[in-house]
Amino acid sequence: MKMLLFDVWALMVLIPCPGATEELFEVSVWPNQALVEYGQSLVVNCSTTCPEPGPSGIETFLKKTQVGKGPQWKEFLLEDVTKNSVLQCFFSCAGIQKDISLGITVYEPPKEVILELQPAWVAVDEAFTVTCHVPSVAPLENLTLTLLQGNQELYRKNFVSLAVTSQRAEVTISVRAQRENDGGNFSCRAELDLSSQGGSLFQGSSLIKVLRIFEFSESPQIWVSSLVEVGMAEYVSCEVARVFPAKEVMFHMFLGDQELSLFLSWEEDTAWANATVRAMETGDQELSCLVSLGPVEQKARKPVHVYSFPPPILELEEPYPLAGTDINVTCSGHVLTSPSPTLRLQGAPNLPDPGKPVWLFLTAREEDDGRNFSCEASLEVEGQQLIKTTVIQLHVLYKPRLEESDCPGNQTWVEGMEQMLACLPKGNPAPVLVCTWNGVIFNLQVPQKATQNHTGTYCCTAFNQLGSVSKDIAVVVQGLDKGVSSTIFIIIIVILGVGLITVALYLNCKRERRKLPYGQKEKNKEEESQFAVQQAEKYNSHNC
Repeated sequence: MKMLLFDVWALMVLIPCPGATEELFEVSVWPNQALVEYGQSLVVNCSTTCPEPGPSGIETFLKKTQVGKGPQWKEFLLEDVTKNSVLQCFFSCAGIQKDISLGITVYEPPKEVILELQPAWVAVDEAFTVTCHVPSVAPLENLTLTLLQGNQELYRKNFVSLAVTSQRAEVTISVRAQRENDGGNFSCRAELDLSSQGGSLFQGSSLIKVLRIFEFSESPQIWVSSLVEVGMAEYVSCEVARVFPAKEVMFHMFLGDQELSLFLSWEEDTAWANATVRAMETGDQELSCLVSLGPVEQKARKPVHVYSFPPPILELEEPYPLAGTDINVTCSGHVLTSPSPTLRLQGAPNLPDPGKPVWLFLTAREEDDGRNFSCEASLEVEGQQLIKTTVIQLHVLYKPRLEESDCPGNQTWVEGMEQMLACLPKGNPAPVLVCTWNGVIFNLQVPQKATQNHTGTYCCTAFNQLGSVSKDIAVVVQGLDKGVSSTIFIIIIVILGVGLITVALYLNCKRERRKLPYGQKEKNKEEESQFAVQQAEKYNSHNC
């Protein structure tokens, strides 16, 4: 009996109690912190100190695969981890089960950071919004978004207190636009800091957005005449004031459907476009100016009336008549003028009815040579009186004349002074003048130092294609007397001589420049020198 009680006591000593068994083994998991990028895999190792463990494993809703095991451990592969979860790792030992939890945190780095400016073009003093959001990022409580203008921080936001599943990773601010904001660079920086969970710092940045500020508060103005003559170049301009930035203003100008070629300019807050337009059709048309800056566009219009008004036609029946010839002068309106203009001819007695030509009949006289006739056309267009004038010159042909006023028959020279023979012929075509002295041709263009030998009679002949005329000029050379009176006399003679010569040369040059009849000018220039010598010898031998 004693032996039986001893065996029972010994057996009870050898059988451990439940509390003692739990303290004899431990369960552990690796890693002790699990940080997994979204969609990636995780290897988990569960182990125990139990020498002969019983049933063991992990409990999770994630897809798991056992990839390894040992007497006191098991290793599992968790695939496609997309959500935060808690994993249970358990072992049993001598009928007792122990487990340990592992929290799995899924993270997504800020791979895409999007910045939006609304609107992209903002009027001065208007509000615009800057919005930054990250479509996919986790965990949200570890995210910080920072809005930047250039390198300057505008706003910073973290999501520690807002980390819920439905919360968007977004920040928005409103700013009032000023001119100095124009062209400013805006960006957004996202930072996901996982260092407190054994991870790294992940950063992402948005593309840079440029903000445009504008001011366009006034309508454009068009500067153009309300009347435009067909085919004629007309200057037009379109201007807009109080605009910013003025140098970026775009212009388009049209006359009807015809787009004009523009020259653009700007200064401070004013921009304008200049153009030259040629209207090719008569009638009412519209000049339009389209001005745009950023999203704003304004248009100005102005009516233009295009008219046709060529100069009137002035005709001479004979532009180079001989003296004594009867001629007609006709003033008429151009056929393209509509309506018909009112005509006025200088010298004509009466005004005709509108559209009727005007005539003037006259007999050409020598004094009419160089006379100008004017034909004036008057036309009323859109309440405005327009006037155009055509001028024509009459050239009367007549024989040479040697008048006493221009070619004195008696001339006095002062001995020792530079002298020239004063003689200016009249006639058309301009006469050639040849003078001889003692049978020798006298050079009229070169001043002569007067001596007593120059005293005598000079024979001068003026001739043109219509005839000739001759005249004797008596030259007296006076000697110098002593005394004040002779000095004064010499001074007076010199002044008179110089003045007379100057006038004579001027008139002679002027007459030589007059137009000759058509077809004669070039021919006369080539033959003039030979003709002068031949005619001088001919006329002087017969007339003087």
